[in-house]
Amino acid sequence: MNKPHLIHFDRIGEPSIGYISVAEGDRNIPFKVKRVFWTYFTPHDIVRGHHAHYITEQVLIAVSGTISVTVIERNGKKHEYDLDNPNVGLYLPPNVWHTMEYSHNAVQMVLASTKYNESDYIRNFDDFMNRK
Repeated sequence: MNKPHLIHFDRIGEPSIGYISVAEGDRNIPFKVKRVFWTYFTPHDIVRGHHAHYITEQVLIAVSGTISVTVIERNGKKHEYDLDNPNVGLYLPPNVWHTMEYSHNAVQMVLASTKYNESDYIRNFDDFMNRK
């Protein structure tokens, strides 16, 4: 599926001992993971993102706290997601504009299909919408 969508990871365990969730590239991640990064201590009044990628696919996971994600497809369709459960990830295909807002205790983990490459970023919204 090449549209933004939620991925529900299995939650193994029980309240008395805790839980574990697993992301596996051949099972519930739709790409081979080449980079993992995380954001934390982001002030709640800061909006991050403001970009799209030409080729990178990502899965965003709120390991802690709440992350409000706004996604805009090139056809103008807008999606809003509140990630607040560590066993749910948001798949972002290439060519979707996204922004994120964080609760004060949010930790976001990102699984990416590519290594960092600045030339993969589309940082101007008008350029994103008007690309052929």
